[in-house]
Amino acid sequence: MPGSVAGCAVFSVAKRSLCTPASWPGGIGSDKLLRGGWQTVEVTTDPRDAAPQFVLPLVVRIERAAPPARTDALETAARAVLLLRSDERATAADGEWAEAVRGWEDARIRKVVRRARGAEWRRAETLPGITVTGKSAEVRVFPPVPLDGWPKDLARLQVSGTELEDPEPPVAPEGGTPVLWLNPGVQMSAGKAMAQAGHGAQLAWLALSAAERAHWRDTGFPLAVRTAPQAGWESLTASGLPVVRDAGFTEIAPGSCTVVADHPALRR
Repeated sequence: MPGSVAGCAVFSVAKRSLCTPASWPGGIGSDKLLRGGWQTVEVTTDPRDAAPQFVLPLVVRIERAAPPARTDALETAARAVLLLRSDERATAADGEWAEAVRGWEDARIRKVVRRARGAEWRRAETLPGITVTGKSAEVRVFPPVPLDGWPKDLARLQVSGTELEDPEPPVAPEGGTPVLWLNPGVQMSAGKAMAQAGHGAQLAWLALSAAERAHWRDTGFPLAVRTAPQAGWESLTASGLPVVRDAGFTEIAPGSCTVVADHPALRR
């Protein structure tokens, strides 16, 4: 759905939706603290939770001697998600990945980034997927798999250890480039940020028209990932552009706004 990522922990309250703030005691519940005391509100389970849950695996290549730059890894991961989402194997009605992609987008949109090097990376490349190469980063994206049904060669890869750095601060994006703006107030590991950038790219894709998607695809999915200026973050989240709100499964509080997808076509 354009405007919010499906991975968000969303609850229906009096016919309205909200992402549970971390300030609520216990994280998620039916009691809401207001000025003057507690008020009990009706909270129903998100219907997407009843659907079979899938996850989109991404693997970043991190060799000890030559790790990729952080920003390039984030941008390459975002581009990988777009390439998979626009691939005929995912979009054609009879495509070999189409059913898995539909199931994934009908439930909570989850992405998990793992790292590989050497023989691990070579094994990962033998599985069905798409390898995307950036300036220094290599990321392989795979069709969605059941939450508890990872292929053996991917399940054994580590999630931790994806901390990366930029050798120099990234330059300002060229005018007209779609930008995935990161929340300047939220600290994330590189792996977590890669997944969030992928969410932002996917939301932008879903919000575009068919012609706009085709143009973005045909030009090679240009994009940039940058940390938003602190002073401009609030206006970005209120701009009507797609916003990623995290479900809070890892690292950060439920409902945290992590990325705003600023595609020029969505500002018109």
